[in-house]
Amino acid sequence: MTDKHAETVTGWNFDNSYARLPETFFTRLNPTPVASPQMAILNEGLAESLGLNNQVLGSEEGVEVLAGNRVPEGALPLAQAYAGHQFGYFNMLGDGRAILLGEQITPRGERVDIQLKGPGRTPYSRRGDGRAGLGPMLREYIISEAMHGLRIPTTRSLAVVTTGQAVIREEEQPGAVLTRVAASHLRVGTFQYAARWGSLDDLRALADYTLQRHFPEIGAEENRYLALLQGVIQRQAALIAKWQLVGFIHGVMNTDNMTLSGETIDYGPCAFMDAYDPATVFSSIDSSGRYAYGNQPNIAAWNLARLAESLLPLLHPDEEQAIKQAEGAIAGYFELYNRNWLAGMRAKLGIFGEEQEDQTLIEELLGMMQKYGADYTNTFRALTFDKLEDENLFGTPEFARWQELWQARLGRQQEAPASSRQLMRSSNPAVIPRNHRVEEALEAAVSREDYSVMNRLLNVLSSPYAHSPEQGDYAALPPESLRPYQTYCGT
Repeated sequence: MTDKHAETVTGWNFDNSYARLPETFFTRLNPTPVASPQMAILNEGLAESLGLNNQVLGSEEGVEVLAGNRVPEGALPLAQAYAGHQFGYFNMLGDGRAILLGEQITPRGERVDIQLKGPGRTPYSRRGDGRAGLGPMLREYIISEAMHGLRIPTTRSLAVVTTGQAVIREEEQPGAVLTRVAASHLRVGTFQYAARWGSLDDLRALADYTLQRHFPEIGAEENRYLALLQGVIQRQAALIAKWQLVGFIHGVMNTDNMTLSGETIDYGPCAFMDAYDPATVFSSIDSSGRYAYGNQPNIAAWNLARLAESLLPLLHPDEEQAIKQAEGAIAGYFELYNRNWLAGMRAKLGIFGEEQEDQTLIEELLGMMQKYGADYTNTFRALTFDKLEDENLFGTPEFARWQELWQARLGRQQEAPASSRQLMRSSNPAVIPRNHRVEEALEAAVSREDYSVMNRLLNVLSSPYAHSPEQGDYAALPPESLRPYQTYCGT
């Protein structure tokens, strides 16, 4: 059911370029209606940037769209087909509980996907019900918006609506639908699907579409598909470095969770590290530590190699030459990643320019932080404001020696100390979405329908580099009783 006037007033402005790809890449279907949808939370700032009217979007008619009960004018709902390596094992996947409504063209002329998560079964649901629980959807809302505040490329959350229907997971919980906004939902797994089950023409069509949508600057390159691979590698090297710099652990870096756009996607068993330790894992199902914090750069390279394999038929008609080109592109990933990471770490320490010993200085600090169990975020925050109160680390002779080397390094640069402090302030967040604070917000919202805790948290996380007084409480570490922390694949 559609109401053209209502959708025009809302501001929906859909196009459906993905639906013009070969039909092997999707199945057209409408969301399954729910019993009694109610707005849980609406991202008004994001809505305005999309050209949407918040008042209408929050009305009964708007909620009907966000719940999947009404298809907005111009949308062509579909579930996308893709494959992926999940913990190293290859599977046919697809949108098992997500439906793409279409692509919103914003007032600035940008094209973004509008996707519903939890709108019912699709042909790719396997044995799932296609639904989602309120807690996991609110969790994605919080973490994705926190990532946006941290200036890390990410999908965004437009809204969460409750469905009036329960879902059964480990226990019964309220059902919900999240509206996700993304540059696109093209994944490494989309190309793996095309390479395994599509024709060469299908693969080429997908590559051409990706180039047009995300890399329009790549025109008449001699090898535009190699340029596509290199472009994705550059974006992912920058993205993973940003993750590492704030202590973010994705938790499920399967190839279907790596985007071609370079955005972070799928906030399932993700979390932010407290005490610095490269072996940190939060996901309950990652018993081997495949996706541990310290492994993320390597896993990204592994995923990108799977993309390169999928593109081989397009790189060169001679397989040996194609492999050589792909290997050359992948080999450049670590240099790109390390360059991004080093630049970010220098900024966190107020360092301008480059010296050969910088990496050693950085690694020595991280080694001490690991040895003494120092909190990752708060250590850099303490260095920024010269409030060295953690005696476990800052009271040691090791740190005193390191601090002398650091101050000597700062003294060799032309920039004034005030410039270094400002660089550190803008590079070291005052707050991250601490796991216990996220759980506190979810408990209040899901159990008591109290969204005030979540709203206060979102407000603090929206400007993590403000270093405002009200952020102090949110920088506190969790009590010992809440450690160690585990997350689950709920989204």
